[in-house]
Amino acid sequence: MTTAHVFVARKYDEGRLAQVLVAPIVSEKATRVSEKSNQVLFKVLRNATKPEIKAAVELMFKVEVDSVQVVNQKGKVKKFGRSLGRRDHVKKAYVSLKAGQELNFSGESA
Repeated sequence: MTTAHVFVARKYDEGRLAQVLVAPIVSEKATRVSEKSNQVLFKVLRNATKPEIKAAVELMFKVEVDSVQVVNQKGKVKKFGRSLGRRDHVKKAYVSLKAGQELNFSGESA
């Protein structure tokens, strides 16, 4: 365990970090961003902060994170029959990995 991982464990509650990352986003855009700029997309909790997201990714996947950018996506208003409804708001995190680091969700070994 490197000193960075020890620092992460002391600063944040590991139970909270386990909940911060909701799901990876796997789409055409996410794949394009991954190939072009070595970034990975995650759906995260709406109240998660950038340092928490960085710590969670480093703890869960044992990779070094360079930076984190977040996007708050407002839920679309949709019609469901006669009534109006709204999809949930979503917070997305673009996590930039340091050079030489790789994160693979497909289960294939590189």
